[in-house]
Amino acid sequence: MQSYEILTVGSLAFDSISSPAGKADKVLGGSVNYFSVAASFFAPVQILGVVGEDFPTTHIDWLKSRKIDTSGVQVVPGKTFHWVGSYDQNLNEAKTLSTALNVFEHFDPKLSAKHQDVDYVFLANIDPVLQESVLNQVKAPKLIALDSMNFWITGKPDEVKRVLKRVDILSINEGEAFLLSGEKNLIRASEIIRGMGPSVLIVKRGEYGAMLFTPSGIFLAPAFPVATVVDPTGAGDSFAGAFMGYLASQRAERDWAKTDPKKWDDTLRRAVLAGCTTASFTVEDFSLHRLMRLEAKELDARQKELHQMIRFG
Repeated sequence: MQSYEILTVGSLAFDSISSPAGKADKVLGGSVNYFSVAASFFAPVQILGVVGEDFPTTHIDWLKSRKIDTSGVQVVPGKTFHWVGSYDQNLNEAKTLSTALNVFEHFDPKLSAKHQDVDYVFLANIDPVLQESVLNQVKAPKLIALDSMNFWITGKPDEVKRVLKRVDILSINEGEAFLLSGEKNLIRASEIIRGMGPSVLIVKRGEYGAMLFTPSGIFLAPAFPVATVVDPTGAGDSFAGAFMGYLASQRAERDWAKTDPKKWDDTLRRAVLAGCTTASFTVEDFSLHRLMRLEAKELDARQKELHQMIRFG
């Protein structure tokens, strides 16, 4: 069975990170990087983004070797987006020390004919105006998912709510869910958010896994227990990549929610577990280093372990 193809739009960046495990300066980062590498274990991916002249062509070549379509990556004069952050003993939350948008500041995604015909769309954490611009250009995707953050939820609340009306799946963390809904209880928050448009809500909870809210109910997925967490950066994006990649590999469509709700719910739950498993590799090293040396057989073995951990009876 041929997988559906995914288009993701977001950032390709450099990160400078310090954590209790050490430091890494100007290593590869950005939502598109983490998402596309994770998704490529399951399905073909197209990426849309912008980088400066300082971005390594060797990395673009490596992405191509993973059968990731990089034709939507613009290389323009200037420097690549650079984020500097740190973690203390609370590895669930990064502290931003500086953000240099550089060429990303003027990013204006333009979709080619191939991009417009894509099956799935994942709108990574960027300005909701740009997210809506992408949706205005795609033709008839079978599934649309979106990520956002507190910066956009507080800074452009109307724009966020407008784009949410056109989305099937929203992926955010617990604090963002409270902020978006105005509630401090996840059950009530999920009801309000799902009333804004997305029928499916995923709440990412870091080392505690993820919660899935659908019309059929709630699924609580644990994180895979990792002995040493080095760098949590990108874990949420790699979770989303594997989640969407698994759905694409199963050729899941939004219509399943009506035609076969049990199949839809079961597939979503398995996709969440795929996301949790893949994210557990991401945190084991700085940057994309662990994902880039990850082999499919390792991912499959750990996924089976996680499924075994939640079985009973």
